[in-house]
Order: sequence, then structure tokens, then C-alpha cells
Amino acid sequence: MNTERKIRFYTLLKKLLSLTQIVNQKPDTDGIAAIMDEIGPMFRLSKGVTHFYRNPGDEKNGIGETICTFDTGREGHPVHTVRFVTRLMSISTMTVYMTDDAEPLTEEELSNVDITMRTALAFLSRNRLQDIAEQLAFFDDAGFRNTRNLFRYIAWKNRTGDFDGMAAVNYNLQNFSLVNKEYGREGGDIALMEHYKRVEKIIGENGIVARLGGDSFVCICEQADLPELLEFLNEANVLVNKEGATSRISAYVGVYQIPNGTLISNPGDIMGNIINTCQIAKTGINGNIVYFSDMLLSQRERVQRIQMMFPDALRNHEFCVFYQPKVNICTGEICGAEALCRWFHDGRIIPPMDFIPVLEESSEICKLDFYMLDCVCGHIRKWLDEKRHVPRVSVNLSRRHMTNPKLVSTLIEIIDRHGVPHEYIEMELTETTTDVEFKDLRRVAEELHEQNIHTSVDDFGMGYSSLNLIRVVPWDVLKIDKAFVPVDGESEDSTRSVMFRHVAHMAKELGLDCIVEGIETKEQLNYLRKNGCEKAQGYLYDKPLPLEEFEKRLDMVRYTTVVP
Repeated sequence: MNTERKIRFYTLLKKLLSLTQIVNQKPDTDGIAAIMDEIGPMFRLSKGVTHFYRNPGDEKNGIGETICTFDTGREGHPVHTVRFVTRLMSISTMTVYMTDDAEPLTEEELSNVDITMRTALAFLSRNRLQDIAEQLAFFDDAGFRNTRNLFRYIAWKNRTGDFDGMAAVNYNLQNFSLVNKEYGREGGDIALMEHYKRVEKIIGENGIVARLGGDSFVCICEQADLPELLEFLNEANVLVNKEGATSRISAYVGVYQIPNGTLISNPGDIMGNIINTCQIAKTGINGNIVYFSDMLLSQRERVQRIQMMFPDALRNHEFCVFYQPKVNICTGEICGAEALCRWFHDGRIIPPMDFIPVLEESSEICKLDFYMLDCVCGHIRKWLDEKRHVPRVSVNLSRRHMTNPKLVSTLIEIIDRHGVPHEYIEMELTETTTDVEFKDLRRVAEELHEQNIHTSVDDFGMGYSSLNLIRVVPWDVLKIDKAFVPVDGESEDSTRSVMFRHVAHMAKELGLDCIVEGIETKEQLNYLRKNGCEKAQGYLYDKPLPLEEFEKRLDMVRYTTVVP
């Protein structure tokens, strides 16, 4: 190498060293590449290729990143390779090539090439380690932004008014475990990432979406993007596999519209508001999309009190069974009863709407259902021993039970422990809202049918694919919701009247026992008789009664005031 070339080489090498030693900012990748483009041809090299592996296992399996350090466009053969291993066990290799007709490197040239390669490789390793550190610190293992990423975003906006016109959202995907069950873990992962990417697209570069964990996410966006975002979160078809299959996914959503002029001094100023609001959305009392307000915070405090009180209340038998009679409207005789839960605490009654939706948020509702069944079976056993007239009693089961593979065996154990014949028990199952839930519901109903336990579909017409529900599932009883019952003076041509007639006639032709809920007037009762309905439940006969009052009704021959 002549003197001029040596001077040029050392000048470039010094420049390369200066670029790779910058510690307070990310190295200049383009500058490094430009220098290598000059040094390579100096030594008759045709190409330089770098491989980066995160660990030895990736190197062994050939899983890594390939970078073309420089390329003259002429093919060649490898002449020298340098391998660099960091303390974190990431591995970088660089290989340089020469064309077959090029003059081989001298010993001095090879030494200079080696120095240059090691210098460049040190830079590339550090550059990639910075990327790894960024990935590990601000993204989770699945590639979603994490809370540290979100908190960094919030910290950047540290001046009054930086959040003007913006909103924060916490959303939790509904029943996502059922997606995993239906489509497998891989399908669930695809759906989760697809959903995340579409939220990213909606909120754009000015916002951020991060994963709190599981199927819970937080995003910050411009308020102008809220309508589109909330429409998507309310329900969206999302891919679940590479073949194009989709699943409908909805979310519980808590929204905090950040007031203009707000100074967010720490992430808790946002997180507390949206997480509590999302928890309220999960109760379903205010719908699945809830906006933050001070009133909602007090409501959440009531929810938390219910959750804290429940375990002791269950142990102390504060929950009592009330029975609402089901009556044969032709004879006035009690033909059944629905078991309803009432909570007595400190001398007052806590309304079911104050605690049932709260317990539905978790598996606590399942404990209450089993407790209620145990009480009902104890009462039935008592009535049988006393030689009373014993009607079939229906007990409600929450949707929360449906994914429990041991549900039916647990129910049987409770019933058989009291020595109650199965035909005295009816399980009321609420219609499902998704096709995944539907399959679990069908399985449970079939298993109960095999055990000679009656099943009824509650709130018929309010859920998923109602006609398919009664076609496929082996029901014994169809309960027509009071929303379908015509009110006094309503025309027979009204939508409600027409729907009621057809549902009642369909149930009869299918051989289903039909119970009509919410009967409050004699005019409604006459309407039932006119349409061939024989059984009713409602305040016209009786409200839900405590045990002692209901036992008095069992001793009656019939309800005489409403018999034709």
C-alpha cells in the first residue's frame, strides 16, 4: 500500500473510530456505511456482510439479522471473517469478499482489514444492543408496547396543556379466553395483535396504545378519534388465523376526556381514572362503554365494598332464598317456583341489582349460585319429608359457570347430598351472546338433560341466535321475557303482540313447557289464555316470597282470585 493510500486509510479509520465512540446518542449508521464503502475497494474487497444474533442459540439456528455493510455489485468469495461476542451473549459476525480475479491480500492489508472490520463490528453490536435494550425495556415478549413505554410518553408531555384535546382509554376485551379456547393459543395471539394494530391505525402517530397485561390495554388519543375508536372497540371482526377466519370481539371501555389546561404530573393522574371507569363498565350497569365522572368513582367504591363484604356474608348465611310461584292459569295451582336471592345485611336488604352484577365480574357469582342450590335442595328435602305438595324449583346459573368442565358433576353432588330426586330441580340458563359461549351452553344443557334435570332458557329472545338456540339445545322449558308481553290496551297488531303469539305457538308445537314472566294484570292473563299459554309468573299472583310465606302458599289448594 503506497503512502497516499495509507494516509487515506488511516484518515478514514480515525473517522470511523470517532463515529463509533459516540456514547450519548445513537451512532451515525449512514456515516459508518459511507466510510466502509470507501475502505472496501481500497483493499480490492467486493462486499462486506454482517450477521447479528441475539444469543448463541439463534446463531446455531441461523435466526438473526443480516446487514450488507458495503457492496460493489461484484460477486466474490469470502476471504476473512471476524466474530464478536458481547457480555450479554449477543453475537455479531462480519465477512468480507473478493472477486476471484482480484490480487490476494498481503499480510499488512489483512491486518488493516481486520482492524477496520473489528471497529465497524463493535459499532454495529452496540447499535443493535441499543435496539435490544429499547425492545426489552419498552415492549413485552409478544411485541406490544408496555406500561413503561406508556409512562415515558406521558412524561414527555409534562407541561400544562400538552394533553389538550386528548382522551385516555382503558379497554378490556370481553370473554377473550373463549377465543383462545375456540381457536387455540396461536389464533388468540393473532387476534390480539390484529386488534392492537387496528387500534394503532385509528389513533395515529399522535397517540399511543400499550398493553397492561393479558387482554387489557390503555391508549391515549385525540378526542377527534374517539368516535371511530369506540365504534371499533364496541364490536369488531378480527382475524384469528392466516386462512382469513374472523371472530367478533367486543370490549369493556373506560374513557377519560382530559380537560383542557390539565397538567399531568404523574401517570397515576390518568391511570386511576380510566382503570376504575373500565371496572365499572365490566359490571354492565352503565353499558360496556363508560365515561369518567366523580359520580362513577363513588359508584366504584360501592362495588369494592360489595366485593369485600361478600365472603363474610356467605359464611354468615346473610343470603336467603325467596320463592316466586309459577302458576297454572287454568287451575290456579302452583306448578313451580323460581328461587331468587335476597341479601340481608345489618337489618336491611341489599337490592339484587346492587350486588349480582358486581359478583358477575368474577367467579364469586358461582359460589353464590352453588350456595343457593344447596339451600333450595335443603328446603325441598324438608318439604318432601313433611309430605307437602312439592313443585319443581328453578335455580339460576350464571354464564360464568359455562366454561367449568366440572359444573354438572358439582351440581349433581349438591342435589344428591340432600337426597333430592332430580326431577324436582330446574336450572335456568341465560341466553349467550357469542357463538363460542353457545357451544358451552349446549354442552351443559345436554349433560343436565342426561341427568334428568330440567333446563329452561331464561330471557328468551334477548341473546345470541335465539332460534338456533332452541333448535339445537335440548330445553325443557322456554321462559318468555316480560319484554314480549303486551301491555294493557295494546293492539293485537302491534309488533310485541305478534311476536308474543308466534313465540308462544312455536314453543307449544316444539313440545316445550312455556312460562310467561312479568304477568301483572288480568288483561295480560286473558291474553295468555287466548294464545294457549297455561303457565305464568308475576305480581298478579305473588311477588318473590320468603320461605315461610311460600310454604303457606304450598298449603293452599289454588289461587282463587284469578281462576276463570
